[in-house]
Formats: sequence, structure tokens, C-alpha cells
Amino acid sequence: MADAVFRAESLSKTYQTGDVLVHALRSVDLEVFPGEVVVLLGPSGSGKSTLLNIMGGLDRPTSGRLFFKDRELSALPDAELTEYRRNNVGFVFQFYNLVPSLTAYENVALVTEIAAEPMAPEAALALVGLQNRMDHFPAQMSGGEQQRVAIARAIAKAPSVLLCDEPTGALDSHTGARVIAALMSVNSKLGTTTLIITHNAVIQEVAHRVIHFADGKISRIAENAHRKSAAGLVW
Repeated sequence: MADAVFRAESLSKTYQTGDVLVHALRSVDLEVFPGEVVVLLGPSGSGKSTLLNIMGGLDRPTSGRLFFKDRELSALPDAELTEYRRNNVGFVFQFYNLVPSLTAYENVALVTEIAAEPMAPEAALALVGLQNRMDHFPAQMSGGEQQRVAIARAIAKAPSVLLCDEPTGALDSHTGARVIAALMSVNSKLGTTTLIITHNAVIQEVAHRVIHFADGKISRIAENAHRKSAAGLVW
């Protein structure tokens, strides 16, 4: 098997609120491999988003180590962590965070201006099926189209990793299926390692592996030998 893209060793995260300690992650060990689609399942507060934020360089562990390839992210100073995010990670969140005064093309182009080897904005939009909507503003687009613009923006800098936190959480089932299809298209065509947090168990059917979280720990990892294409999902 290829070398891991991410390797977590006894990764823990504790928050303190007054006199109360909240153990968001508890000694998590995990490897994620190139080109995988990994779905993270579990109830709210189980540690999924905390892990994703640490992998994305948005947060730091309290203890343990996290490696991106051969680089220890948990030991990087802030400037190098910012560089890591800029060059390697694309983020997709539940809410689209598009600039309302910019067209779809312009929203994607914002990211390409800071990337080392970006895709053309029109190429990124074509990958998610929006080549005919490039000149439209967010208010002229449906929620699913706006989320696909957000995906195009995330992939336009050609990241090796795509981290998605509830990307269909604000969408109806039909629109959500189209968004998942867009993510799978990116994974298939670009080989982007993709991690998806969701409460929707249906999405696990498109993943290579499903990682179940509970109480800050990995409770189970399931290999998906019969994964479906997004077109085969039944919502």
C-alpha cells in the first residue's frame, strides 16, 4: 500500500471551559491513503470536526502527533501551517461562504490568485458541471449550485486533500446527491484524497472506508468492498 497521506499517532484534543475539561479527541490512531474517499460518521460532539480541523491545519492537538506525508503538522510553526493549508488543502463547509458580489467564476478565481499551480477557474467549474453558470452571481443560483461553486473554489488550487464538513447538510436529498456526485467526480478525475464528515449514513456507500466516531474515539473502521457511484445512491 502507498505511503499514508495522513498518519495520526495518539492524537488528542482537550478544551477547557471554566473548570470543565472537554475531551474532543482521545488518543486517535489513523492512516489515510492517497486517492481514498473516507467518510467520518458519528453523532455531534464525537470528534469528527475536531479531527478534520487538525488535519486541515485550522487547529492543533493537545497531545500526540499528526503527519502529512513525511511532515509533522503538529510541530509546525504558524507560518508553515498557513503555507501547508494554502498549498495542500481544499475546504468545503456546510455553508458556501461565497462572495455575493462576485460571479461564480470570480469566486473561484480568488483562490487561484494565491495558489502555486492553480487550475483555470473555468476548468474547476466544468469539473462540477457548472461551465454554463460561470457568469451568474450566488443569488442567481440554487443552494446545490452554490455548494458546487464552493467545491470548484476548493479544488481550483489543485490541492492533494479535500476536507468536507457536512457538505450536504443544508441541502435537500436530490440536491445533496448532485453535490456528492461532484465530489466523486473530483476524486475520480484528479485523485484528490477526500474526507467527508456527515450525519447522513447514505453517503457512506460511495466511500472506500467509513470511520465511525463516538466519544472522541474511533469506534469502528469499515472497508467498503461494494462502494457505489454517487449516481447509484438512494436517498
